[in-house]
Amino acid sequence: MTVGVEPGVGNGGGAVLDHPDVVGQVRAAFERYEQALVDGDVAVLTELFWDDPRCVRYGVADRQYGADEIGAWRRAHPSVPPGRRLTGTVIVAVGDRTAVVSTLFGYPGLPVEGRQTQTWVRLAQGWRIVAAHVSEIPLD
Repeated sequence: MTVGVEPGVGNGGGAVLDHPDVVGQVRAAFERYEQALVDGDVAVLTELFWDDPRCVRYGVADRQYGADEIGAWRRAHPSVPPGRRLTGTVIVAVGDRTAVVSTLFGYPGLPVEGRQTQTWVRLAQGWRIVAAHVSEIPLD
Protein backbone atom coordinates (compact mmCIF):
# COMPACT_ATOMS: atom_id res chain seq x y z
CA MET A 1 0.00 0.00 0.00
CA THR A 2 1.27 3.48 -0.78
CA VAL A 3 -0.29 6.75 0.19
CA GLY A 4 -0.18 9.96 -1.82
CA VAL A 5 2.45 9.03 -4.41
CA GLU A 6 2.03 7.16 -7.65
CA PRO A 7 4.31 4.09 -7.58
CA GLY A 8 7.60 4.61 -9.35
CA VAL A 9 7.23 8.39 -9.50
CA GLY A 10 9.92 10.85 -8.41
CA ASN A 11 9.06 13.29 -5.65
CA GLY A 12 10.80 16.26 -7.25
CA GLY A 13 13.91 15.72 -5.14
CA GLY A 14 15.47 13.09 -7.35
CA ALA A 15 14.46 9.95 -5.42
CA VAL A 16 12.02 7.56 -7.02
CA LEU A 17 9.39 6.57 -4.48
CA ASP A 18 7.72 3.19 -4.36
CA HIS A 19 9.22 1.58 -7.43
CA PRO A 20 7.18 -1.63 -7.71
CA ASP A 21 10.25 -3.91 -7.89
CA VAL A 22 11.71 -2.39 -4.72
CA VAL A 23 8.40 -2.52 -2.85
CA GLY A 24 8.05 -6.17 -3.87
CA GLN A 25 11.54 -7.05 -2.66
CA VAL A 26 11.01 -5.31 0.67
CA ARG A 27 7.58 -6.90 1.10
CA ALA A 28 9.16 -10.34 0.56
CA ALA A 29 11.91 -9.61 3.11
CA PHE A 30 9.35 -8.24 5.58
CA GLU A 31 7.10 -11.29 5.15
CA ARG A 32 10.10 -13.56 5.67
CA TYR A 33 10.88 -11.70 8.89
CA GLU A 34 7.27 -11.95 10.08
CA GLN A 35 7.15 -15.68 9.39
CA ALA A 36 10.40 -16.15 11.29
CA LEU A 37 8.97 -14.12 14.17
CA VAL A 38 5.87 -16.33 14.34
CA ASP A 39 7.98 -19.50 13.98
CA GLY A 40 10.66 -18.43 16.45
CA ASP A 41 13.34 -18.85 13.77
CA VAL A 42 16.21 -17.05 15.51
CA ALA A 43 18.65 -17.64 12.63
CA VAL A 44 16.46 -15.75 10.14
CA LEU A 45 15.53 -13.05 12.66
CA THR A 46 19.21 -12.44 13.36
CA GLU A 47 20.17 -12.59 9.68
CA LEU A 48 17.67 -9.91 8.70
CA PHE A 49 19.06 -7.31 11.12
CA TRP A 50 22.11 -5.36 9.99
CA ASP A 51 25.22 -6.91 11.53
CA ASP A 52 26.63 -3.64 12.83
CA PRO A 53 26.98 -1.93 16.24
CA ARG A 54 24.94 1.03 14.92
CA CYS A 55 21.84 -1.11 14.37
CA VAL A 56 19.09 -0.20 16.87
CA ARG A 57 15.99 -2.04 18.05
CA TYR A 58 13.57 -0.44 20.50
CA GLY A 59 11.08 -2.98 21.80
CA VAL A 60 7.94 -2.65 23.91
CA ALA A 61 9.86 -2.86 27.19
CA ASP A 62 13.45 -3.28 26.03
CA ARG A 63 16.13 -1.80 23.79
CA GLN A 64 19.17 -3.16 22.00
CA TYR A 65 22.11 -1.41 20.39
CA GLY A 66 24.07 -3.40 17.85
CA ALA A 67 23.74 -6.80 16.27
CA ASP A 68 25.21 -8.62 19.28
CA GLU A 69 22.60 -7.25 21.70
CA ILE A 70 19.79 -7.79 19.21
CA GLY A 71 20.88 -11.39 18.64
CA ALA A 72 21.16 -12.09 22.38
CA TRP A 73 17.72 -10.61 23.02
CA ARG A 74 16.18 -12.58 20.18
CA ARG A 75 17.70 -15.85 21.41
CA ALA A 76 16.04 -15.18 24.79
CA HIS A 77 12.72 -14.15 23.17
CA PRO A 78 12.48 -16.09 19.90
CA SER A 79 8.79 -15.71 19.06
CA VAL A 80 5.61 -13.78 19.66
CA PRO A 81 2.33 -14.93 21.24
CA PRO A 82 0.18 -17.17 19.03
CA GLY A 83 -2.32 -15.65 16.62
CA ARG A 84 -0.34 -12.53 15.70
CA ARG A 85 -2.14 -10.62 12.98
CA LEU A 86 -1.02 -7.59 11.01
CA THR A 87 -3.14 -4.73 9.70
CA GLY A 88 -2.49 -1.44 7.99
CA THR A 89 0.94 -2.38 6.63
CA VAL A 90 2.51 0.46 4.62
CA ILE A 91 5.77 0.16 2.68
CA VAL A 92 7.46 3.33 1.47
CA ALA A 93 10.47 2.70 -0.75
CA VAL A 94 12.88 5.60 -1.20
CA GLY A 95 15.06 5.04 -4.23
CA ASP A 96 16.25 1.50 -4.75
CA ARG A 97 18.17 1.00 -1.49
CA THR A 98 15.96 2.16 1.39
CA ALA A 99 12.44 1.50 2.61
CA VAL A 100 10.34 1.98 5.72
CA VAL A 101 7.74 -0.59 6.73
CA SER A 102 5.07 0.42 9.24
CA THR A 103 2.41 -1.96 10.49
CA LEU A 104 -0.06 -2.54 13.29
CA PHE A 105 -0.31 -5.89 15.04
CA GLY A 106 -2.50 -7.60 17.56
CA TYR A 107 -3.18 -10.89 19.27
CA PRO A 108 -6.51 -12.63 19.95
CA GLY A 109 -7.79 -11.83 23.42
CA LEU A 110 -5.13 -9.22 24.21
CA PRO A 111 -6.53 -5.68 24.47
CA VAL A 112 -3.53 -3.89 22.95
CA GLU A 113 -2.66 -2.36 19.61
CA GLY A 114 0.92 -3.02 18.59
CA ARG A 115 2.88 -0.69 16.34
CA GLN A 116 6.00 -1.68 14.47
CA THR A 117 8.29 0.36 12.23
CA GLN A 118 11.36 -0.98 10.46
CA THR A 119 13.88 0.82 8.29
CA TRP A 120 15.26 -1.54 5.64
CA VAL A 121 18.38 -0.91 3.56
CA ARG A 122 19.67 -2.95 0.64
CA LEU A 123 23.23 -3.96 1.56
CA ALA A 124 25.68 -6.30 -0.16
CA GLN A 125 24.08 -9.19 1.80
CA GLY A 126 20.54 -8.19 0.77
CA TRP A 127 17.75 -6.27 2.50
CA ARG A 128 18.47 -5.73 6.22
CA ILE A 129 16.73 -3.91 9.06
CA VAL A 130 18.95 -1.08 10.28
CA ALA A 131 16.48 0.33 12.82
CA ALA A 132 13.28 -0.99 14.38
CA HIS A 133 10.76 0.34 16.87
CA VAL A 134 7.96 -1.67 18.47
CA SER A 135 5.37 -0.26 20.86
CA GLU A 136 1.96 -1.17 22.23
CA ILE A 137 -0.96 0.87 23.52
CA PRO A 138 -3.91 -0.46 25.51
CA LEU A 139 -7.26 -0.60 23.77
CA ASP A 140 -10.24 0.71 25.69
